[in-house]
Amino acid sequence: MSDPRTTPSIFTRGAVDLSALRGPSQAPARPAATAAAGPQASGAPTGAPLGGPEAIIDVTEADFQSTVLERSMTTPVVLDFWAEWCEPCKQLSPVLEKLAEEGAGSWVLGRVDVDANPRLAQALRVQGIPMVVAVVGGQLVEGFTGVLPEAQIRQYLDAVLKAGGVSVTPPEDPRLDAADDALMMGDLDTAEAAYKKILAESPQDHAAESGLAQVELYRRVSGVDAAAALAKAAADPDDIAAQRLAADVEVLSGQAAEAYARLVALVRRTGGDERDEVRRHLLSLFTVAGPEDPAVASARRALASALF
Repeated sequence: MSDPRTTPSIFTRGAVDLSALRGPSQAPARPAATAAAGPQASGAPTGAPLGGPEAIIDVTEADFQSTVLERSMTTPVVLDFWAEWCEPCKQLSPVLEKLAEEGAGSWVLGRVDVDANPRLAQALRVQGIPMVVAVVGGQLVEGFTGVLPEAQIRQYLDAVLKAGGVSVTPPEDPRLDAADDALMMGDLDTAEAAYKKILAESPQDHAAESGLAQVELYRRVSGVDAAAALAKAAADPDDIAAQRLAADVEVLSGQAAEAYARLVALVRRTGGDERDEVRRHLLSLFTVAGPEDPAVASARRALASALF
């Protein structure tokens, strides 16, 4: 399984028929309440399920019928495709597990190890990991590839629950919805104005802060050749502009932890105004992910150590 360095993206509901994944000799789908939870895989990213067998399960090719297709008839199942060697997966999976626990059974997180289940990954068109999709009523609801901020993952999950006839979150702020829609459509000017208006009225709105930071990030990488940017940074570790741009590229490629480590190392090697410039750039990338992102918490500790 390859790990293409693609920009994280969100897709709308698909029309992929998953009936072909049912075994020919298996019985028709029955209510998910009677389906057995899948066995725990020994290589799961963070160990035992946080929310019990009904909140987080491990999915295999052998039990996909019962753990996903049948269960999805009554409860949405969100699939997290991961692998032990995938560093971005280790950023995304803990966030999904935390949200599954919070969901209290309103949806199920199914973890799929792509190395152990290559045919399942192929059947569901997995091109890169981490990748998240959902199954509702036996049909695929497409999701996203790469690591997204927690606020955007929550938006995706809310859309999945609504597709399954479930709503467990309060209505979204329509102003934020409009700003997010503009961002997703690539209308950065409209998105920027909308986020700034929200922050003028609600300065502590973390979702709007994250959105505005994303606008700035997308502007910085507009028209940039990602491979060339990374190569230039590798060739000259002391080129501050090159290192900052490489970190931007890494964040948008689902390699936020690598981006943070790159800039923390640069903080250690610089001083004065240059050091402050790098520090502020790193803080802007923290804002993109949001304060609850586990990779941000770890990187903040590393930054504090580098500064003091």
